[in-house]
Amino acid sequence: MTEEIRKELYNLAEEDYKEFNKNLIPGTENIIGIRLPALRRLAKEIARKDFRLYMDECRSLDTADALHEEIMLQGMVLGYAGMSREERTAYLDEFVPKIANWAVCDSCATSYKFMEKEPDYWFNYLRKYRDSGKEFDLRFMIVAMMSHFVDEEHIDEILEYCNTIRNDGYYAKMGVAWTVQVCYVKFPEKTRQFLENNRMDDFTHNKAIQKIRESYRVSREEKEELNNLKRMTGRSH
Repeated sequence: MTEEIRKELYNLAEEDYKEFNKNLIPGTENIIGIRLPALRRLAKEIARKDFRLYMDECRSLDTADALHEEIMLQGMVLGYAGMSREERTAYLDEFVPKIANWAVCDSCATSYKFMEKEPDYWFNYLRKYRDSGKEFDLRFMIVAMMSHFVDEEHIDEILEYCNTIRNDGYYAKMGVAWTVQVCYVKFPEKTRQFLENNRMDDFTHNKAIQKIRESYRVSREEKEELNNLKRMTGRSH
């Protein structure tokens, strides 16, 4: 089935978009250039058919040889298909280690609406990645939390993860900064207090403020005040 799907993927590929995508995802090989809406449509088609056959065959895919779009498709199918949470958990356990760039991470994590239907279970599932030393495990955790759990019940814990994640990877840091931005938009007072007294590294702290100041949902006055919280680079924390 994966061979048939690969043929469909090549039929959806666009050479111009391939070059555009390569520039957006530096260092990622095997990109053939498929737009996200087309990839999502294909994922939903597979999810309505024999998705278990497809997902089981994906286990034998060598991630070094797999297309970028094949990895993303696998992550999308497990989000769209109807299955038990135990089955989804098993597929997710296999998928997360395959995430090697921000595009696969974010396109999948942000679309996992199933997490909102059983929030206690899935928030607890995400917790297990907090001590991972892997850049994209951490980005997956924090982006999924940001996408589905920034609410009264979880805001304090999410901000604490932002405070304690330690990873030198650029995309882990930017995932944290993005999460702080979303937290600020939804819980401005609480997140402002966090920004006034946190243990994030200077880069992440300043990027979080930058991203908040780029938001159209934050007033000019707030943006000016937040700018005063930026740190001089090189300051140790």
